[in-house]
Amino acid sequence: MHQFAEILSIPPGTLTLLLLALVLALSFEFVNGFHDTANAVATVIYTHTLPAVPAVIWSGFFNFLGVLTSTGAVAFSIVNLLPAELVIHVGSAAGFAMVFSLLVSAILWNVGTWYFGLPASSSHTLIGSIIGVGVANALMSGSHYWGDGVNWGKAKDVGMALLISPVIGFCVAALLLIVMRILIKNPRLYTTPDASHPPPGWIRALLMFTCTGVSFAHGSNDGQKGMGLIMLILVGILPSTYALKQNSSIRELEALRQEMKDTVAYCATHDTGANQALIAGDPAKIVSGFLQGSHQTTPELFASIGTIAGDSSSIIENVSTIGEIPEKQRGVLRSNLYLLSTVMTNLAKNHQLDSPNAEKGAKATAETINGVTNFIPVWVKAAVALALGLGTMVGWKRIVVTVGEKIGKTHMTYGQGAAAELVAMTTISLADRFGLPVSTTHVLSSGVAGTMAASGSGLQMSTVRSILMAWVLTLPICVFLGAGLFALGLNLIARLGIR
Repeated sequence: MHQFAEILSIPPGTLTLLLLALVLALSFEFVNGFHDTANAVATVIYTHTLPAVPAVIWSGFFNFLGVLTSTGAVAFSIVNLLPAELVIHVGSAAGFAMVFSLLVSAILWNVGTWYFGLPASSSHTLIGSIIGVGVANALMSGSHYWGDGVNWGKAKDVGMALLISPVIGFCVAALLLIVMRILIKNPRLYTTPDASHPPPGWIRALLMFTCTGVSFAHGSNDGQKGMGLIMLILVGILPSTYALKQNSSIRELEALRQEMKDTVAYCATHDTGANQALIAGDPAKIVSGFLQGSHQTTPELFASIGTIAGDSSSIIENVSTIGEIPEKQRGVLRSNLYLLSTVMTNLAKNHQLDSPNAEKGAKATAETINGVTNFIPVWVKAAVALALGLGTMVGWKRIVVTVGEKIGKTHMTYGQGAAAELVAMTTISLADRFGLPVSTTHVLSSGVAGTMAASGSGLQMSTVRSILMAWVLTLPICVFLGAGLFALGLNLIARLGIR
């Protein structure tokens, strides 16, 4: 009931933008479904393990389950790439412009590459758009450096995962096929499937298992990208309901209180000589300035961190549940905690604290904060799961034809399909465990190419060149799209009078 009351209190213009943002986020996952998930069904369709329609329904169902059981770690890895000042003000005109530009640019590129049957990466698409928004935000805010608006440390971690995963897919799938040839002597595994006869039961079971695994892993990894953006929208517009995890335990709140007190105490020993007038004006601005690009530890920075931690501590000092925090203070607390988590992580990672113990404490503070702020409601998971699953069942054919017919010069064999999907399933599952967004498209397409190369059947270089060109162009084009749409959206929304 409280949630509906909060929705009814939103101004009509803002409510319209909220609904539009949610529709765009689910549309991104829908497109993601028929664009990326097609890779999972290509092998079972082209090895005649399953007819196309049952294969697509099967894959869509396990994408659905993958989303529902996901941890949320990947979702917040994506959010952490965004400029901190836009995240904490996502309900503002700049925040809406950020969300719209990210989603529209990602959808445009995904639909475009799908139309031409090119298996491009939704992860690269979204991350390129995020970088574009960060760059545009820095330039439009008068920053002294265009790169100030991007979390380059986090972008580097994500970028390395995206660059290394296709190499792993190609090399490991090729090696796995070679090992299979040595250990499994059945010649039917390595010959062109007979279209008039289904494969032997054990081969069908293997390929069904790998298709299921890739579909499930895709849902648990790629599905989280949309969840992260939806949560970002909800936190900004409906803070009293979504800013903090409502079922946080007493132990989590006690740990948070202690971390806030420890942070205040530590900062008090490092803020000597700080200009108190600057801090009293806007401590969050000083912390955001550090995160944007100054990267210099000063007495004012530590004093600002201490002030924010002290304010947060006073809000949660005498509560035993999140529900006891006044509704108007929940959004403020979430913004404070987000800034503290981000700055503590940066200080520890860049070794800008005075001892290893202090760095360890900063990481513990960030982890404790994330335990209270990083959560995804079941209905958000269900909505994303449904969009991804339905997308899988709608537009799969263009990408399936490319993967199944146009990468190699010969028809895909059972062994090639199984090796490529085993590697993709394992790689994506490991990335999900460590909170790293990787590309299902890159891993599986590279795996198929690796098995074709290992079997000596050869590659269709024209197709490979087109796919590689799409992969190379994805980041720069989406950076440009994200930046351009952000600038355009910021001006349009500002003209509508939304602040």
